[in-house]
Amino acid sequence: MPTPISSLRNLGPAMETAFAAAGIGSVEALRDLGTDAAYARLLENGVRPHFIGYYVIEMALQGRPWNDCRGAEKDALRARFDRLKAAAAPGETAALRGLERILDEIGVVPRRT
Repeated sequence: MPTPISSLRNLGPAMETAFAAAGIGSVEALRDLGTDAAYARLLENGVRPHFIGYYVIEMALQGRPWNDCRGAEKDALRARFDRLKAAAAPGETAALRGLERILDEIGVVPRRT
């Protein structure tokens, strides 16, 4: 039987719901993916990037308190998070350009010259 994500320290029902929506339904699946791949899936599924949410997952997978991350370790996690966030941004930008194009076509925003 799969282990519920909310059974991990630091991860409650809201994270369990977000992971389920991203196709990650158990602790085992989360561990297999690892923090970066799992967080990338959350971003792809519309979760807004938030550094604390990212490192809480990393700490949960290590069985550590969420606020146990400090110093060089936290800096390294921040660099990983920033790379994930930047990789997710092109899709957002394309989507926003598409929305802007549609708004322009219907006359909601001034046409660019």
